Amino acid sequence: MLGFPAQLARAWNCAPKWCRVIDEEELLEGLNPAQREAVLHRGSPLLVIAGAGSGKTRVLTRRIAHLVYKGEVRSSSILAITFTNKAADEMRSRLVEMLGDEAKYMWMSTFHSACVRILRSHADRFGYSRSFTIYDTQDSRRLVEQIEKELNIDPKKIRPQAIMREIGAAKSEMVDFESYREHASGPFETKVSEVYSLYQQRLKQFSAMDFDDLLMVTVNLFEACPDVLDMYRDRFKHILVDEYQDTNQVQNRLVLMLGEVHRNVCVVGDADQSIYMFRGADVRNILEFEKAFPDVKVIALEQNYRSTKTILDTANAVISNNRSRIPKNLWTSSDAGPPIFRYRASDENDEARFVGREIKRLADQEALFYSDMAVFYRTNAQSRALEEALVIEGIPYKVIGSTRFYDRREVKDLLAYLMVVANPADEISARRIINSPKRGVGDVTLAKLAEYARASGISLVDSFPYATEAGAPKKAAIALAELSSIVSELAQMNDSGVGPAQLLSAVLDRTGYRESIKALEAREAQSRMENIAELVSMAGRFGELQDMLETVALVSDADDLYGIEGKVSLMTIHIAKGLEFEVVFMVGMDDGVFPHMRSIDDPVQLEEERRLCYVGITRSKRWLYLTHAWERMLWGAYNNSIPSRFISEIPDELVRDL
Repeated sequence: MLGFPAQLARAWNCAPKWCRVIDEEELLEGLNPAQREAVLHRGSPLLVIAGAGSGKTRVLTRRIAHLVYKGEVRSSSILAITFTNKAADEMRSRLVEMLGDEAKYMWMSTFHSACVRILRSHADRFGYSRSFTIYDTQDSRRLVEQIEKELNIDPKKIRPQAIMREIGAAKSEMVDFESYREHASGPFETKVSEVYSLYQQRLKQFSAMDFDDLLMVTVNLFEACPDVLDMYRDRFKHILVDEYQDTNQVQNRLVLMLGEVHRNVCVVGDADQSIYMFRGADVRNILEFEKAFPDVKVIALEQNYRSTKTILDTANAVISNNRSRIPKNLWTSSDAGPPIFRYRASDENDEARFVGREIKRLADQEALFYSDMAVFYRTNAQSRALEEALVIEGIPYKVIGSTRFYDRREVKDLLAYLMVVANPADEISARRIINSPKRGVGDVTLAKLAEYARASGISLVDSFPYATEAGAPKKAAIALAELSSIVSELAQMNDSGVGPAQLLSAVLDRTGYRESIKALEAREAQSRMENIAELVSMAGRFGELQDMLETVALVSDADDLYGIEGKVSLMTIHIAKGLEFEVVFMVGMDDGVFPHMRSIDDPVQLEEERRLCYVGITRSKRWLYLTHAWERMLWGAYNNSIPSRFISEIPDELVRDL
């Protein structure tokens, strides 16, 4: 392989042997006119409206490569943001092929990963340890439950999940607990304000942040420390963001803050695929991007490389009924393909049996693999009948979005030990390890221990040796002293450079956790031991504990969607975003199911449901099935149903009834 141009290699301190020679024509090869224009545009902010299957990843990677190849920017001065770690890895891999190892050192990550990287260097400005813990949903819920108990809030009347949603929504709008408290009205918001306030105080005390904090604290850091903001503005000469329609107000604020000086901002997205309003995503960020940058260049990518003409005509017909969108019309040079198939089922069981039979037929007659096929539904509860039907047909399947690997009990237990080693102030992890495995430390003893720790100004972990002074019974005090010794031993191992895999092995050896698992029923024990082995194997890929814990914390649901070999995929349409299959079954196409009953009388939510339908349709490459039932079990009773209004929006000539 030839070396990179010597003058550029020297300018970038890049070893010539790392870098490929690529000429400009190679970079632009295979691009259609709109894609080519997006890659070459300079001189003003750029908004790329990328329709489903229109090659947006190709545009982003080629644009980055072109900037570097032309010598307009060093690779280390590019910030590229995607919405999953998988997508970031894919982009980095493509760029390494084009530019060589230089591309490995670009900042190419999710918003959360980029913010963690910034906060690891500057979190101490806000009183956090640089080794702060990242709390996932389970950790946050445990903390909220603990606070509700302290505040005598009945969790049956105000569910922890409801409080967490409210706090998350507030943070996505940059509303801190003081502002929330000032504007709280009614009993629910008043209670939430009490929990929110104590929740943030505890997070700070534990030197921990939840996912929303990673974004909001970074914005707060930039606002409070102009020198830090200036440093990153100076570093990132070009900012590129994918899936911009899925950004919330905090993410939008981050992009505007970092890009408002040099204005080399390129965002890619599609308002028609904005489906995460329930997570705080604000479609206005992309619809109103021209207000933030009035001189923005807008380029639409409308040629689709994934689906047949019939599928695209169907998608265009449905989404055209939305008003809040940037007009575009997907088209393809491929053939029309088969029609859209519609099945009118008597009930959900008939619907599921049809899906099973048709999957079997497609596998036999069309020589399709099971992994080429997916079944989408609006809510998780719809999977039951489908699973039963697939079992009867002997069809292997995988329900995507069930319990994540890192949320499984044994995995969480072992990770908690490592989190305490990395951050002794992390009380939620400390509480988890106390009885993992069981050590006979009851709730009363734990409450006394926590009270002693707060009164003494020490962490819960540091209070373990003082259990007797805290009022713990003798047996519990002995167990806690032994646990303290184990944690100290693990910390010493970590300080000496021992890797996370060896630390996990030490946890299993010293705590008796392995024996506690083996004592379970044989099948359950085997399953859990397999998960533990997988965790240790994964840990072996990391040399530093902090790197491993950070990677685990930032894994999203979407990162678990790949590699389902030989099985039909079952999932909600929300999870299907970003995926593609030869065959897609969209079941439960009844009004009140899809669109969901909550959205029918709300024009804004109904438009989001229609965008969700559009996303589902455009996941299909060739075969698309829409099914509905005249009667369906909902909330414990059978209800009569009518076909989804989205079906009526599809031209009759595109649909064939089965």
